[in-house]
Amino acid sequence: MSAPTLTEPTTVKQGKPRWRSRLLLMGPAFVAAIAYVDPGNVAANLTAGANFGYLLVWVLVAANIMAVLVQYQSAKLGLATGLSLPEILGKRLGQRRRRLYWVQAEVVAGATDMAEVIGGAVALNLLFGLPLLAGGIIIGLASMLLLTLQSYRGQRSFEFAIMMLLAVIAVGFVSGLFVNPPEAGSVLTGLVPRFEGTDTVLLAASMLGATVMPHAIYLHSALARDRHGFSADPLVRSRLIRATRFDVAGALMLAGVVNIAMLLLAASSLRGIEGTDTIAGAHAAVTSALGPVIGVIFAIGLLASGLASTSVGCYAGATIMGGLLKVRVPLLARRVITLIPALAILAAGIEPTLALVLSQVLLSFGIPFALIPLIRLTGKREVMGIHTDSKALKIAGWTSATLIVGLNCVLIVLTVMGRA
Repeated sequence: MSAPTLTEPTTVKQGKPRWRSRLLLMGPAFVAAIAYVDPGNVAANLTAGANFGYLLVWVLVAANIMAVLVQYQSAKLGLATGLSLPEILGKRLGQRRRRLYWVQAEVVAGATDMAEVIGGAVALNLLFGLPLLAGGIIIGLASMLLLTLQSYRGQRSFEFAIMMLLAVIAVGFVSGLFVNPPEAGSVLTGLVPRFEGTDTVLLAASMLGATVMPHAIYLHSALARDRHGFSADPLVRSRLIRATRFDVAGALMLAGVVNIAMLLLAASSLRGIEGTDTIAGAHAAVTSALGPVIGVIFAIGLLASGLASTSVGCYAGATIMGGLLKVRVPLLARRVITLIPALAILAAGIEPTLALVLSQVLLSFGIPFALIPLIRLTGKREVMGIHTDSKALKIAGWTSATLIVGLNCVLIVLTVMGRA
């Protein structure tokens, strides 16, 4: 079984209503959006809400705006060039730089996969009392089935399965807000950018790393290209790129709502309750405060999050390796290999929520390595042709990159000063 390969372009019959044509072209962004609602997001957002209330709502809003911009640029790169971001970098970098770049990208993909397997194992433990190690193995096996679907039934079947899981995730994490809705005034105060000490900066970096995820930046260019193919006709490319805007906006808007719902749920129902600094403790508090039905729905949402995101993460890792090293490792073989770090952490008894939060901080440091090359490439006419980023889009992209890198620098300084 090989890594993802180029497929025939999706076609839409002439004469269909514009909204229906756009619906038929949607899908790739919803696969990429799974990266934005994975168990790492759950851990970071619940921790932020339970410990600091509504203080960091603004971080999620800003991160989601950045995510829409970044994922659109990634998809546009794939459609305009017929190549994924890793493939373009693989062609432009020398052998040594290409290998070094691949190492950091694989570390990021590995951190992502670790978080997703751990989150799924925690969900199985909450639902059925399974040991974490056994749960991790089950999540790994289940993700193999999803990857098999992609390999044998094609990308559209895989997209449909992921979209169904995304719907389950949304219900799982939004339902609690209907039982105990947050105060509108408190939510509005959370939109004012501010920090309260090193811990809030650490959490903000974790939330940012969990929202603007490097592996999704690499992957989306391949997803859009593989789904729609590459057309030599610039008018066809322009039509596909316009449709992609709706795909990205819809998918990331849903992911953003789910992320903010996690934080609001923790802030309104878990603030000040002892033990809510872990997912298991948060689940127990949610069950106690909102009832066992909401507790079960919450755990099912976490399970769907772990299962879907680990499948997408493995897909992304194969895309990165194929593009940078030109090495095609069978997806199932890669799935087995990438399970090892997560299973080792579970076997060692390391607290799962802490591992999830730290993995998201690591992802935050990997963002510039994916984001800066993307912005540079989409701003070059020799790469993008008539689809080059507008001046406004270039400014927005570089502003996002500057804010992300700046936050990471502040995190390093505060962490060093705190330990001095």
